[in-house]
Amino acid sequence: MGKDSEQAGIRADEAYERGDYEAALAELRPLAEAGEEWAQYNLATLYDHGRGVKQNHEEAMRWYRAAADKGDAMAQNNVGALYEAGDGVERDLEEAARWYRRAAEQGYDTAQFNLALMYDNGTGVAGDPVEAAGWYRLAAEQGHLGAQYNFGQMYDEGQGVAQDHVEAVKWYRLAADQGDPDAQCSLGVKLHEGLGVAQDDGEAMRWYRLAAEQGHGGALYNLGIMYERGQGVERDLVQARAWNLLAVEVGNENAAGQLEGLAGEMSFEQIAEAERLAEKLRVKIVAAD
Repeated sequence: MGKDSEQAGIRADEAYERGDYEAALAELRPLAEAGEEWAQYNLATLYDHGRGVKQNHEEAMRWYRAAADKGDAMAQNNVGALYEAGDGVERDLEEAARWYRRAAEQGYDTAQFNLALMYDNGTGVAGDPVEAAGWYRLAAEQGHLGAQYNFGQMYDEGQGVAQDHVEAVKWYRLAADQGDPDAQCSLGVKLHEGLGVAQDDGEAMRWYRLAAEQGHGGALYNLGIMYERGQGVERDLVQARAWNLLAVEVGNENAAGQLEGLAGEMSFEQIAEAERLAEKLRVKIVAAD
């Protein structure tokens, strides 16, 4: 990249940083047309997300493809994503898998995760849990949150790998520490059941609460159950009902029945108090979203 191109690149980055996407577009376009790979990729992202220009997936595909053909792994992954979604091009899952593989083989964790999902779900490729687990592992080892959680599930269920609850806990914890509510809830279950880790209801409660405060239906329900049974916390039917009310709202299928059972043990005053508590918790969850 020559000095003029380098300066234009700096100006484009500065414009992007301050949210002036039109200025970034103006700097990037001539560089992309001159064949600068990084500019082609960045120009594609502007079209892809409609920043500084009307969203246009066909133009996004054009520029992603230009960079992808030069070997840019992120562009290759995004070409795959457009093929998978059918945005700017006719939907083609086999072509999506092909592009994901090209990027995955370069070590790009997002593409490794996407390719793993295709093997996991049998889309674009023949379903193969062993292949899925292998690609999840590669992405998980690079810190990819979704891959860490899914790889934990593979160990939990014995899919593509031998069932191993200790390994499941390991990968759930890594994703949970990154704030993933699915992983936090799953880790809570492991702690509650004492599978792969020492049984600890207090720790289970902590992880359930972290996931519940993000609106996770399973964690909301589990937290309610723990309060109802007094596991890891003092028994509190008001808390139990409040958390289950929120679980019902997000579609947890078990929570409605739990509410019916709780109602038979509670006074009208307790039920009203639970409603008020649920409203406070609801506001907190929405604010955290």
